[in-house]
Amino acid sequence: MAEIFLHDLRPAEGSRSKKKRVGRGEGSGLGKTSGKGHKGANARSGGGVPARYEGGQMPLHMRLPKLRGPNAKTSMPIGPFRTYMTPVNLSRLSMFDSGAVIGPQELVDCGIIKKAGERVKILAGGGLDRPLVIKAHGFSASAKTMIEAAGGTAEVL
Repeated sequence: MAEIFLHDLRPAEGSRSKKKRVGRGEGSGLGKTSGKGHKGANARSGGGVPARYEGGQMPLHMRLPKLRGPNAKTSMPIGPFRTYMTPVNLSRLSMFDSGAVIGPQELVDCGIIKKAGERVKILAGGGLDRPLVIKAHGFSASAKTMIEAAGGTAEVL
């Protein structure tokens, strides 16, 4: 087996191209105006428009909603900072037996929500007729009273 030394290493054939040398005479193909065309802002030294410029259209950074308030991310939950909760009505929980403990994993197992990592809020839609221990990230006030009236408990995760 032949030994390999640093001075033997070469880049793969065709993987490296020569640097474009502009302004080195007409015969080079990039002489005279150096590929910048004739006159105009882009032909001048220091000319051109910034990458963020959109031709007079309202720029993206001005079109996006702003975060208001003193604590920015927490003050107004908009855009990527919004915390979303998956709503689940009490009527959907009627499939569980009396006294069952229901958490996000149990909701995934019976197909009510898609992922166990989702934040779940229990709403009062439909009502409840049996005592259940429900563990969720949020409860509407009316859902909480309905759960307790049925003899169950509502635990906030």
